[in-house]
Amino acid sequence: MENNFYQQERRLEQGAVNESLGRYTAKTFLLMFVGLIVTFVTGYFLSQTRPGIVAVIYMFHYVPVLHLILLVAEVAVVVGMTSCLHKVSVGTARLFFFLYSVLTGVTFSLLFMVYEMRSLVFIFGATSLYFGGMAVFGFVTNIDLSRMRSILLGGLIFLLVANVVMWFLPGVGVMEQVVCSIGVVVFLALTAYDTQRMKNFYYAYEGDPEMQKKVSVYSALELYLDFLNMFLYLLRLLGKSKKR
Repeated sequence: MENNFYQQERRLEQGAVNESLGRYTAKTFLLMFVGLIVTFVTGYFLSQTRPGIVAVIYMFHYVPVLHLILLVAEVAVVVGMTSCLHKVSVGTARLFFFLYSVLTGVTFSLLFMVYEMRSLVFIFGATSLYFGGMAVFGFVTNIDLSRMRSILLGGLIFLLVANVVMWFLPGVGVMEQVVCSIGVVVFLALTAYDTQRMKNFYYAYEGDPEMQKKVSVYSALELYLDFLNMFLYLLRLLGKSKKR
């Protein structure tokens, strides 16, 4: 007990005072929300404004494999951020996060071209409600959600394989609905799981305020991905395209 007291005194003297859990959580979700705004604003600009449309046409015309390049770039950003989290500064971690948000916005520009704006707004609102409910559950529950890790990993592998199969097999409407429904459930559960993990990160790095800020960015990225994937599966299930 005395050692803990003196360690706390030393951190106070050095100015290494931890944020409260509430402030840490609020900053994490705020960063996630700002990332979503960057993604959707980027997608909207590239699909709904004349300069943006010209840029998209130019990029996809002269770089036919742009989709693949963007996918590789997004994966590289995530891998780079997660593998170097202990080494990079907080500012660099945030830069990785916003770079990923912009790259995702480029791919999202196609959604604005395919789906009706009213449908996109409705699905975004529905996703926000579902996401918010599961985030609250993950934050307040006393159930150890880490026990779900193997199930969630299996769900993600299933979704990956199923989406690859559907890519090569046309006319699988019923299968797509089933896969999308499973995808929504998986990312609902992941939202609760990652919210609880964010909370656990706070306590794990309680004596290291600098690392707390880094894992806050990492948690924001995880929650951002949960939101976007849930949004995409709901859009495939309920979205109304402009061709209908």
